[in-house]
Amino acid sequence: MSAMSFVVMHLTRPLFTAKWLTASLLVLSLAGCSVLGGSNTQQQEPAPDLPELTQKAAEQMVASNPDITRYSPMIAATFVSIDNLSQSSTLGRISSELMASALGRQGMQVREVKMRDSMFIEESVGELILSRQVQRLSAQHDARSILMGTYAQGQDYIYVSARVVRSSDAMVLGSADFRLALNNNTRSLLEGQGGW
Repeated sequence: MSAMSFVVMHLTRPLFTAKWLTASLLVLSLAGCSVLGGSNTQQQEPAPDLPELTQKAAEQMVASNPDITRYSPMIAATFVSIDNLSQSSTLGRISSELMASALGRQGMQVREVKMRDSMFIEESVGELILSRQVQRLSAQHDARSILMGTYAQGQDYIYVSARVVRSSDAMVLGSADFRLALNNNTRSLLEGQGGW
């Protein structure tokens, strides 16, 4: 009996065929699982973090009003909680710093001032008014504009609204809004609540 005849004879046996078929199906199903599993294990692109978001917000402000940089120098006020405008947090302080840096990279001249008692108040109609302290500091540092902002905590996100206003009359020169995922990192920034 030739080797070829032996192989053909054994391949045609029902028992061998059933085992071979079962083994083949098992190998194919495992290969399919690894292909499917491979696509599920691809890492998702991480959500943008605060420096990226403030950079995009600054770019948006300047794109919507290229003349904004003419209102230099600018001073930055700490961003405050929308629920209590006399309260801020580590998040509010770092958001203001990052936003001022981002605007500086867009051509805005930024004066470094730590504005301890400066804030803005909100009237019942929602119009933003500069406090006397902010106006005094603007005059003292010869600032033509002021960076201000508020933030609000939601269930899944923190919403930040930033604006640059003209110091002489509180006219909004540029604004940008963004949201930040609420996670352990951002919660820890919010826990650093405190006054100015």
